[in-house]
Amino acid sequence: MEKSFSESYKSAGVDITAGYKSVELMKPDIKRTATGGEVSGIGGFGGLFAPDLSGYKKPVLVSGTDGVGTKLKIAFLLDKHDTIGIDCVAMCVNDIICCGAKPLVFLDYIACGKNIPEKIAAIVKGVCDGCVMAGASLIGGETAEHPGMMPEEEYDLAGYCTGVVDMDKIIDNGKMREGDVIIALPSSGVHSNGFSLIRKVFRIESADLSSPISELGGKSLGEALLEPTKIYVKPVLALLEQVAVKGISHITGGGFYENIPRSIPDGLCAEIDRASLKILPIFNLIQRAGNIPERDMFNTYNMGVGMSIVVSEKDAERSLEILRAHGEEAYVIGKIIKGDDKIVIV
Repeated sequence: MEKSFSESYKSAGVDITAGYKSVELMKPDIKRTATGGEVSGIGGFGGLFAPDLSGYKKPVLVSGTDGVGTKLKIAFLLDKHDTIGIDCVAMCVNDIICCGAKPLVFLDYIACGKNIPEKIAAIVKGVCDGCVMAGASLIGGETAEHPGMMPEEEYDLAGYCTGVVDMDKIIDNGKMREGDVIIALPSSGVHSNGFSLIRKVFRIESADLSSPISELGGKSLGEALLEPTKIYVKPVLALLEQVAVKGISHITGGGFYENIPRSIPDGLCAEIDRASLKILPIFNLIQRAGNIPERDMFNTYNMGVGMSIVVSEKDAERSLEILRAHGEEAYVIGKIIKGDDKIVIV
């Protein structure tokens, strides 16, 4: 690598040596994500991983990919880049856990206007933090300089994960029945969706992002908006080991109305008790500042519920105990009823 340098390429805006420095800076964090199946280190043309499939009768691979979206604008404005990677991991692993899959490996992709090694390393630190929370190994990634495509100080971040689940343990909503209970796992905040509306509502480029706001418990608007997406993998895996879960929804873009129905079969409907919801203050602030109808809020944001889980009524109390024992302040928000609407909030 020490002989790999192009003055001509650097004059065009791409510094190959900055990429090498980024990799060296991120190596200690990447090492933290190791789970034992790594066959190769980073730097090759592909990430090699040998999963331990003992105990699986018919393993099925489950993959997911996503990005962070315009939440990145908040990171740019605050010049804070060490947590946004958690969001990237969360958006992927929280999706595949809805199938019952345990995350195995993760890869990231960073496109930037200019490779500033310390900034790239900070981003990857967040990715590694998320991987540790999810129990996934970061086995590779890519950083690409795109001079002229985006401003030097900006970047985009996306990720990809693969997990595994036994064929007979894939979550099957065909077993869902009238009377089943819907449990909420609280969100940590806005997570990673609806930021285009947030940026419009608060005129974010000129907003005060640093002053404490009493309604937000003394946090600034910037701190509240940049709060990382919660990763639900470990508590949900613990629940799946002991309870027959009938449906899981990761509540992302589209909010309640788009995501909860994705785990509800035809002929049944999720009846959500509006009064039971523990809506976070940040959502009240967004709604008031933008004069947004409540229906639109529930069709855009998680409103304080990052994930919903459906279990039988007989398993509800035990499920709450398991989730709470693993750090989730889970609570009941509704039940499954007959109907074709898929979801109603009453």
